[in-house]
Amino acid sequence: MADPQQTHLTIAQVVLDSTDVRKIAEFYRQLLGLQYRPGHEPPPAGEPDPNGEDWLVLRNPGGVQLAFQQVTQLQEPTWPQNDVPQQLHLDMTVSSIEELDAQHDRALALGARLLLDRSDDAEEPLRVYADPSGHPFCIFVA
Repeated sequence: MADPQQTHLTIAQVVLDSTDVRKIAEFYRQLLGLQYRPGHEPPPAGEPDPNGEDWLVLRNPGGVQLAFQQVTQLQEPTWPQNDVPQQLHLDMTVSSIEELDAQHDRALALGARLLLDRSDDAEEPLRVYADPSGHPFCIFVA
């Protein structure tokens, strides 16, 4: 029987590794309409970007934040092949096929690569993409 006094953890953020944290943070900021944590915004053109070379956080009011951690190398997942497993992917939803198509165009324009197109699936239309660092993410109608 569960202890009624027991507390549970809350997920604060999902962290993605990248060899270019500013680029990947900008991709998700624009794709999802998120905002930088104060102090993590891009600096003026030509100015140093120490946060953009280490760690950035995007705020998601009412939801889980996304954070990005700089790494020196990153082996891109090979999904759908299993040579290099994806280990984590993000699922995002839209309410209609029309919205799926609109978000498809946005994702590609922002630098995503299409990995799988099941937009014609009658039960669960979806598309799978790789972000600019190679992390898979799905957009599906729910």
